Amino acid sequence: MTRLWPLAALAACIALPWLPGVPVFWITLLNTIGIAAIVVLGLVVLTGIGGMTSFGQASFLGFGAYATAILTVRYGWSPWLTLPVALAVAGVAAMLIGAVTLRLSGHYLALGTLAWSVSLYYVFANLDFFGRNDGISAIPPLSIAGYRLTDARAYFGVVAAGVIVAIVLTRNLLDSRVGRSIRALRGGAIAASSFGVDTPRARILAFVYAAMLAAFAGWLYAHMQRSVNPTPFGLNAGIEYLLMAVMGGAAHVWGALLGAGLVTIVNDRLQDILPRLIGAQGSFETIVFGAILVAVLQAAPEGLWPHLSRARPRARRIVNDAPPLPMRDMPAPGTAVLQVAGLRKTFGGLVAVNDIAFTVAAGEIVGLIGPNGAGKSTTFNLLTGVARPGAGQILFLAQSLVGLPARAVARLGVARSFQHVKLVASMSVIENVAIGAHLRGHAGALGAMLRLDRAEEARLFAEAARQLARVGLASFADRPATSLALGQQRVVEIARALCLDPVLLLLDEPAAGLRHHEKAALATLLRLLRHQGMTILLVEHDMDFVMNLTDRLVVMDFGTKLAEGTAATVRRDPAVIEAYLGAPA
Repeated sequence: MTRLWPLAALAACIALPWLPGVPVFWITLLNTIGIAAIVVLGLVVLTGIGGMTSFGQASFLGFGAYATAILTVRYGWSPWLTLPVALAVAGVAAMLIGAVTLRLSGHYLALGTLAWSVSLYYVFANLDFFGRNDGISAIPPLSIAGYRLTDARAYFGVVAAGVIVAIVLTRNLLDSRVGRSIRALRGGAIAASSFGVDTPRARILAFVYAAMLAAFAGWLYAHMQRSVNPTPFGLNAGIEYLLMAVMGGAAHVWGALLGAGLVTIVNDRLQDILPRLIGAQGSFETIVFGAILVAVLQAAPEGLWPHLSRARPRARRIVNDAPPLPMRDMPAPGTAVLQVAGLRKTFGGLVAVNDIAFTVAAGEIVGLIGPNGAGKSTTFNLLTGVARPGAGQILFLAQSLVGLPARAVARLGVARSFQHVKLVASMSVIENVAIGAHLRGHAGALGAMLRLDRAEEARLFAEAARQLARVGLASFADRPATSLALGQQRVVEIARALCLDPVLLLLDEPAAGLRHHEKAALATLLRLLRHQGMTILLVEHDMDFVMNLTDRLVVMDFGTKLAEGTAATVRRDPAVIEAYLGAPA
């Protein structure tokens, strides 16, 4: 029931204009809120979930508004026919702008969006094609069956329908394979790319989707106002939309409605009340909004929606009888799966990996050990495409991995965990695990938005549930990933890696943080995987765990291979003893 009240509130808003005695002014304000909410929904995907701060969404609002204004006023097009053109213009513009801007990150990205927002504002204001500062007027209204929607009450139905469509499409997109790739951008991009997610493509998808939502809002705005000029599409408007997202809850779909409503209504009331209180005219509401924003960021940094909504994360229904995903053929036992020769990596004057060479055969568990700072995790990064070697050769089933990006390495069948846990905090345990199966699905963004991917999603989540059960964490599936203990989070990473159906599994300190019986269970699982044909290379500091599990050990110290052999041989090697315990006095 608690999940239905936002829909009930939306239904009440739709009915509100038709209640007797409701002033037209408030209906017009609701139309403004609805149009703003559509823009903010794009910022939820782009900024709140994708982690890319943009001050420029108002410019894409302008693309949509000017496209329909020019086509209807100058060329006589039907307003309805201009909608796909407005979306296409904004989409193409976003691809071009994003191809340059999204190479930046952090505050540089935010400054980049600010720069092109200012530039586009002056383009709109100074070109005759856009009517300069006067803009374009006499835009025809929308009409349905000959009925012109010039009345605010009648137009509200179109705006409300647009808001509903935008919410449904956004929720569908985020609850999909493509949506998980966008959600993984915030804090888990390296891990996501290591499981086949094309992170640059996910970034541009979020950018284009947010731009097209803004263009849709611009189309609605143009036919509501029936005139356009550059003022609503400038930097100030872009900042206001970002403020709406932050106040409502930038990572929450319903927060877009809340933020748009609060900022629009409060802004309107302040513009009316403050001049009367102060006795002078001026933009005093800007000062008050600054104070409000600081207060919200202090008291509710995630926005107001999470504090108003007490709904628990939904338990995902798993279709246990979903058809299984295709499995890889494992190489024959003894086949050379991984061959490393002359591998070298330097960071400035520091030699992190120095001419390392070793081989891992199919069906082996090989341990890569050494003191802290020996270069083990750097070696893992080189093997998986996260970092590029300065020299050397890496062959996986006789195919070179040197120069391949992480997602290409994952596609070949190499999966890994990380020294420092990399899970997406905003996602549940099973959603994090499902990222591992990203390459085993094919549904795109359009199919996700139209809910055509449900059969594939059922198969992906059935696989994720199977791997969670395999590592003993089935009961934690719907828990937030970061609510688990550190050791359990490491096991979640192993389940995510198994979802790739790898030939070679690289585990970086998998037993760290686990209790004795949990380490025993992990060792049993790894032996079972070896028996099933999987090849495992692991880094671990727990010597009892490593010595009792591995077939062979490769010992590193200061980036150099110190020794190689069975556990018994390595244990007696004087050089290894010295590296771990120090030379005798």
